[in-house]
Amino acid sequence: MTTSAFPFLPSRRDLLAGAAALTLAGGLGLAASAPAMAQAATPTVDQLMAPGALPDLWIGDAKAPITIIEYASMTCGHCATFHTVSFPELKKKYLDTGKARFVLREFPLDPLAAAAFMLARCSGDDKREAVVSLLFAQQRGWIATDKPLEALTGLMKQTGMSEEKFKACLGDRDMYMNVNKVRERADKQFGVNSTPTFFINGKRENGDMTPAQLDKVLEPLLPK
Repeated sequence: MTTSAFPFLPSRRDLLAGAAALTLAGGLGLAASAPAMAQAATPTVDQLMAPGALPDLWIGDAKAPITIIEYASMTCGHCATFHTVSFPELKKKYLDTGKARFVLREFPLDPLAAAAFMLARCSGDDKREAVVSLLFAQQRGWIATDKPLEALTGLMKQTGMSEEKFKACLGDRDMYMNVNKVRERADKQFGVNSTPTFFINGKRENGDMTPAQLDKVLEPLLPK
């Protein structure tokens, strides 16, 4: 399978170049377009919570005292570490108990990450979390290959997505544009320039956070 079926996506060579660059950088990249002023921006909670190009899919109690927003890239190694190591503990200790709510927002650092985000969205609201978890858990297998789309096809088949739906998803220009609009908004309005970037009750935290680091930040925010 090549990207010729998806005319607005770059060629496979470009997809691989983007993935290789992230791999060499340890999975943590900078967005090239973030201006100095945006990097110093401190968004308000209302700005952060305003609807974007794609609907937020929250995990946890809507009335929880802690709100966590993560901007991540599906090809970011540090994001994968957070979601495979720290997120299960976050979910068990804070999300499932009503102490916090969490949303993952798209900040693709390359076209391959955008494609993966599209596939997660196309899986349906009820399956997006599981698909994101699967893609992060198997990240090395689909970015460290010369056939990334074939590898993604195989993974998505495990979730029940047919090859026909896979192609239709990656051929959805509106979805592609909206995924990138989420990224552009984060860049221009919130000064996001690396992944993962978290906003916890409006306060910025950069880098993958260990369970202990999460506890240190989250516990003081809980009602006494």
